[in-house]
Amino acid sequence: MSSAHRTPPSARAAAALPGTRPPALRRAAATLALLPLLALTACGAGGAAPVPAGAQAASGPADDPVAAVRTVDAIASLLPADVRRSGTLRIGSSIGSPPSAYYPNGQDKPPAGQDIDIADAVAKVLGVRLERQGASFETILPALGSGKYDLGTGNFGVTAERLKAVDFVTYINDGQGFAVKTGSTRLTTPVTDLVQLCGLTVGTGAGTTFEKTLTDRQGVCAAAGRKPYEVKVFSEPGAVTTALQQGRIDVVMSTINGLRHQAAQPAARTTFLGEYHRLDVGFAFKKDSPLTPAVQAAVNELVRNGTYAAILKKWGTTASAIETSQINPAEHT
Repeated sequence: MSSAHRTPPSARAAAALPGTRPPALRRAAATLALLPLLALTACGAGGAAPVPAGAQAASGPADDPVAAVRTVDAIASLLPADVRRSGTLRIGSSIGSPPSAYYPNGQDKPPAGQDIDIADAVAKVLGVRLERQGASFETILPALGSGKYDLGTGNFGVTAERLKAVDFVTYINDGQGFAVKTGSTRLTTPVTDLVQLCGLTVGTGAGTTFEKTLTDRQGVCAAAGRKPYEVKVFSEPGAVTTALQQGRIDVVMSTINGLRHQAAQPAARTTFLGEYHRLDVGFAFKKDSPLTPAVQAAVNELVRNGTYAAILKKWGTTASAIETSQINPAEHT
C-alpha cells in the first residue's frame, strides 16, 4: 500500500563495488536492488500485456491519454467558490509502486501511474491545478481532517470504518489478494479463508485494510485448533518484497492490481494467489467536504468520454473498471 521506494543498503553497497563480489552475488544484489521498483502498493490485470522485467519501472508506458482532456465548464462550476478563485487543489499522494503510483525516474522526478493519471485528468476537467505532495500512506487520511490536503490518493479502499471519518469518491474497484515467492511450498492454493494462513508469517503494509483484516481475524486459527499466523507490518512496500524473497515472511497480503502487476515481472519472482476480497477505491476527503460532487462529476465525465478506459488500458487495470463513480458507497461484503 505505499511509501516512496528506497534501495536496500546491501544493494547500494553492491552497486558501489561491483568488482569486489563474485558474479553470482552481484546478480543477487542486482535483483534485490530491482525489488523495490516492483513492490506493492496499498494497488495488472487485463488491458495491457506484461512488461519485461524492469522496463515499466524504468520509464512507464509512453502513451498519454490525459493530454487531450479539456475543462468542462458545467462541471467546474460545481466547485466551491474559493477553489474556483484559487484554481488549485492540494492533493496528498502516497507514491508506492506500479500500477497505482510510483517514481519511474527517481524521487526527484514526477511520479507516474494509474492514480496519477486519473487525478491529473480530473483536475483538467475541473480546470484547476493539482498541488501534489507525496506522503506516507498511513498519514494521509488523518491529515485530511486537519485541512493539510483537500483530497488524498493512495489506493484507499472504501470500508465502513473509514466512512465514519472521511468521504470517498470512487474511481476503481480493486481489493485484497495474496502472493508468495515463486516456488514456495508453504502456500500453493488461492486464499479463500484466513485459516489457510495458520502457522505462517504474513507481511503487509502499515495502516492498510490488509493489516486490519489480518489483526482483526487473527483468532480464526485458535478457533480451528491451529497455530496462529504471525503478522509483520512494513512501512515501505519494498521492504515487504525483500522480506518475502529473504524468507522472513511466507506470504504477502496487498492489492489485487499491485500483486498481479508484480507477478508479471520475472525479476520479482512472486506468484499471485488470487483475489480474497474486492473493495471500491476512491479519492478521500474530509467528512462533508463540498468538493465531492464536482470530483464525482469529473470522474464520470472521464468514463463518458473514454479517457478513463484509456488510462486503465495503459496501466493494465481494465478488469478493475467501474461503470460510474459513487460518493460513499457501502463496503463490499
